[in-house]
Amino acid sequence: MNKQSGIHYLREHREAGSNRPVPAEVTRIRDTVVAGLGDLLQGAFDAVDDSLFELANNARSNNEQNRYFEAMREIRIKRKGVERHFQNTVAQYFANPPHTGPLQEENLSKQASADTLALVGNDDLEEQVALNAMITKAKAHFQGPLLQLQTRFSQVYPEATDESPVNPMAPEHLCSAFTEAIQALEIQIRERLILLKQFDRYVVSNLGMLLDEANRILIQAGIIPNFRYHGKAGQQHDASKAESADTSNEERAPDASATEQIGQAGSSSAVFDQIRTMLSLQRANAGIPPRASDPNVRVVGDSELASLLNSLPLSGARQDQSNLSAGEPISVDLRQLVQQLLSQTDTGDGRKPALNEVDEDLINLVSMLFEFILDDYNLSAPVQVLISRLQIPILKVVIRDKSFFSQATHPARRLLNSLARAGIGWSSSDEKAKDKLYGQIHNIVQRILNEFDGDVALFETLNQEFEQFLERENRKASLVEQRTRESERGRIKSQTAQQTVDNLLKQKISRYKLPESIHDILMNGWSRVMFLAYLRDDVEHRWNATVKVVDDLIWCLHPHQEDDERDQWVRVVPGLLKTLRSGLEEVSYNSSRLDEMMGQLKHQLAEAFRTNAAIEALQDSPEEPAEEEEIATVHQTAVERQQELEEAAISEFVAQIDSIEIGNWVEFRLVNGANFRCKLSAIIEEADCFVFVNRMGLKVIEKTRIELAHEMRRGRLTLLEQGALIDRALDAVVGTLRSKTA
Repeated sequence: MNKQSGIHYLREHREAGSNRPVPAEVTRIRDTVVAGLGDLLQGAFDAVDDSLFELANNARSNNEQNRYFEAMREIRIKRKGVERHFQNTVAQYFANPPHTGPLQEENLSKQASADTLALVGNDDLEEQVALNAMITKAKAHFQGPLLQLQTRFSQVYPEATDESPVNPMAPEHLCSAFTEAIQALEIQIRERLILLKQFDRYVVSNLGMLLDEANRILIQAGIIPNFRYHGKAGQQHDASKAESADTSNEERAPDASATEQIGQAGSSSAVFDQIRTMLSLQRANAGIPPRASDPNVRVVGDSELASLLNSLPLSGARQDQSNLSAGEPISVDLRQLVQQLLSQTDTGDGRKPALNEVDEDLINLVSMLFEFILDDYNLSAPVQVLISRLQIPILKVVIRDKSFFSQATHPARRLLNSLARAGIGWSSSDEKAKDKLYGQIHNIVQRILNEFDGDVALFETLNQEFEQFLERENRKASLVEQRTRESERGRIKSQTAQQTVDNLLKQKISRYKLPESIHDILMNGWSRVMFLAYLRDDVEHRWNATVKVVDDLIWCLHPHQEDDERDQWVRVVPGLLKTLRSGLEEVSYNSSRLDEMMGQLKHQLAEAFRTNAAIEALQDSPEEPAEEEEIATVHQTAVERQQELEEAAISEFVAQIDSIEIGNWVEFRLVNGANFRCKLSAIIEEADCFVFVNRMGLKVIEKTRIELAHEMRRGRLTLLEQGALIDRALDAVVGTLRSKTA
């Protein structure tokens, strides 16, 4: 450990930024936590360095490569300063702990207002979303240890209250310290997101051991050694108060604790918070009063609503169970469906049954989610139809388990994302019944419709089975795709080699009228030697030697009258003949007549030496008339002008093509109206060739960058989004609601 990454640094800066001493119980925790965070942060920075180096190594242009190398350099130079800033800020949290809990929730609500969201820049929004996701995951994963630690810290710090608890180790505080520390880095948003990702992976995801250690130290100090938690967020009791707490919980309304848990889950997700806030703004703008304030309305509890939904058939409509993807996607008006159920409910007291605002928001959100899915072009049509069958099952899941939208790891959410991700490359086919992937997705939807009884564990089981299936299928496809890439690279390199050899030989011999036998040896024999040398040049460096043989042969056929040139001719020819023979033997060129052909070559060279007339230059031919040159120049200028116009027209599309990464999916539309989906498997820069494969790993098409840009310009090429389906849907919902509340 370096001196500035742990305990030694803390001892030198223990009171930095504060004159008030740290409570004695916390000193040990502070030293342990900051030292541990320093070690974890070093691992994160090492991973960032590796990631940027890999990106630079695989960059498709010099500008892109330089960008990553500059980011690496910037981070390496300022890394120690960032580490010191982060550790110092965390140390100050223990001296002056920021408030957690209700105050934080209030701040999040303020941040989620429509006016505020409209002012956030794209880069800042991307960074904020990444931070919110990081904090959400950490709070969900370490919920128990965090709650215990917050309760114990609130006992240690005298300024803490039930309304304003404190926890210096809360994920939002640690993430805030890190984002503050990296402000000094002059890097772009993509590199910042990489930095945040590795911070999440190496630091935030490993907070568990530090939280447990902090709790252990406080327990040893006698601070709430027997911790028990009862329902309400922010309300804690020790063992001596457990009995009275249980009694008070039992006296609450049947759905009160569930409602409070919904609020806790909702506040753990920034995106879900934003949606709830904007839905509340819509109700307020419409003048809709809160349900609880209306004496003529009876709010339906969660358990009662779940029972009502159980009476619905899971499919929402009849369909052929043997072919669930037939026809158009099914659209179910979930709001109207639930209202019909409520209208059939007998309240017994004459009051009108109504949903609480949280359940109403969730139902609206499920409706908007499936509206997005039914309009999502990125889903292949058959998979879109299959997923549309799951509207009512997902509604039942959401009502029973409120964490669907706030937890990215929810089983039902993960399964929907997996189905959409796997089906992105699937196209409708007459043979779909024989397709294993289609069969697997079809069976999953069928099992949900037939077996789902409210137990979310079914989604977990189906997702595990589907992931295992995908792993097997992807392994096979990866092997095929690898062979396809290698084959294409070999083919492209062979084409490039042949074209290079042909062009070079034509350029060199087109200026002279060579004897027929020598022309044949060079074009039909030695060209093969040059071809192999080009392919092996990376290892054997023979290419330049084979080119020199051609130059030497042509030189030896030239007339030489000076004594030094004739002496050089005598030295060159023996080696030249030896090299020519060995090369032609290697490629088995006309082996039955090789001796005879080499004899003819020796004769031609000897005649050239004696008579100085074996080769005739063609460059002495009369020049073309000036008028023809002028016409050619004008024609060339017109062609160049047309080419410049074409390049300007497709420049923006070329930029989009350059943004496609290996593994991205696209859709091509053919002239006859048919379309097919494929994945970018390889970019062969030396041939400017983009190779696309289907989901089985087989090549389906190859095009150059300019050809792809023209296809996109004509509307025949569409880039498909591959992000998680639910995440994309939530982003779309946020955008829609933001426009309505603006």
